[in-house]
Amino acid sequence: MPDSLLYNKHLLWRAGFGIGIDQIEDLKNKNVKLLISDLFTQKNFTEIGYDTPDADVSDYTMDNRTPAEKKKEMQQMIRQQNNELNLNFLEKMVNGKDQMREKMAFFWHGHFATRINNSKFNKQLLNTIRKNALGNFKDLLFEVSQSPAMLNFLNNQQNKKGHPNENFAREVMELFTMGRGNYSEKDIREAARAFTGWGYDKEGYFKERTNLHDAGSKTFLGKTGNFTGSDVLNIILEQKATARFITAKIYRFFVNENADRTIVEQLSTNFYNSGYDIQKLMTEIFSSSWFYDKKNIGNRIKSPIELMAGMMRILPMNIQNPENLIVYQKLLGQMLLYPPNVAGWPSGRSWIDSSTLMLRLQIPQIWSGLRPLEYSPRQDDDIDMGMKSRETAFNKSFKNPNITIDWGRLEKVFADKKCEDYLIQNTKTLDMDSVKNFSDKSMKMNIINLMSTPEYQLS
Repeated sequence: MPDSLLYNKHLLWRAGFGIGIDQIEDLKNKNVKLLISDLFTQKNFTEIGYDTPDADVSDYTMDNRTPAEKKKEMQQMIRQQNNELNLNFLEKMVNGKDQMREKMAFFWHGHFATRINNSKFNKQLLNTIRKNALGNFKDLLFEVSQSPAMLNFLNNQQNKKGHPNENFAREVMELFTMGRGNYSEKDIREAARAFTGWGYDKEGYFKERTNLHDAGSKTFLGKTGNFTGSDVLNIILEQKATARFITAKIYRFFVNENADRTIVEQLSTNFYNSGYDIQKLMTEIFSSSWFYDKKNIGNRIKSPIELMAGMMRILPMNIQNPENLIVYQKLLGQMLLYPPNVAGWPSGRSWIDSSTLMLRLQIPQIWSGLRPLEYSPRQDDDIDMGMKSRETAFNKSFKNPNITIDWGRLEKVFADKKCEDYLIQNTKTLDMDSVKNFSDKSMKMNIINLMSTPEYQLS
């Protein structure tokens, strides 16, 4: 197998969600530089939304429904809207032409993690992240920090002069910008004072409530002044620690969980000097020879979303009940719009435990209709806040997503190719004899069995 195929596969998994079925034909001969250029050519940006209409308050004024019934209906509507947002985001990852934007948005979605019920706020934040995914980190940081979703999730609506709430200020520094060890508890207190009054109105727009703002003098990271929230974010962006923290996290996500200090230092210096140009940083990473080193290929455990999106990209499928794909996200431990906490999702080996590994290996057979789904969620799953009985009931009523795969098309695409060269990142450890022993020699079973190997779990 020529290196160009290996490198192109590697690039498509890291800068997107794997090979799309339409890309297989010329992938072997495509120049990697051309592929990088394709990935970074941003297409027309379209927002992700939901079709379920927002409730009209006037609907509720002329009827006999009790407050409890109205509340229940409202909750159902919001759940439906959040589910649609989830599936529409997944659909962009699978079918969107802007693979690099969606992959980067997926990264930021875990970095700026929020977990709230409000579907309108969720939609707003998701599109803010997608719009700025490859833009400037300063713009992204400001827009996310002023989003109702983040201000709500981190209690800044309650941050008032005389009663500062430190939650937002702390997480902005610890998780979103500088990382621990680069600020003091006093810096958190002073920053919280600067963020007093930052909130949103009932329409869901950012609002600086000046009457709640502490206009006094503050000392933050060695500077003194009557700082506002914007001043604090600008001072944070002046710190080289911010560029270093973000670059290291991007390196661990896109290249290797074991960060190479020398490379990260060089990348972060360039990132800082570029004024936080995200596209420049990603282009430098994907254009560097070290990105294609053996140690960086096929070394990442795919997150559940990457696993699902990757399968959906290469298998031409018609899905009758896409809402059931959310059940798979729950069972595997990664539900879009629903990170476990403000630190986002863990990565690497934490995706794999005995129940999730078994399900991961069986999904190709389940989706092909060869076996039923017989699973309950991870034991540590708190998505339903401990309501296990509801989860059990959910599983009983759950049917397969009703997927029809066009195996005829796959036969044609792979007619003169080895499936494993396209499905597996590192074929060196793959035991093709055992794959073939489990197969009835058909293309269909060969693909299903390859996708059921431990090697397929790696990108």
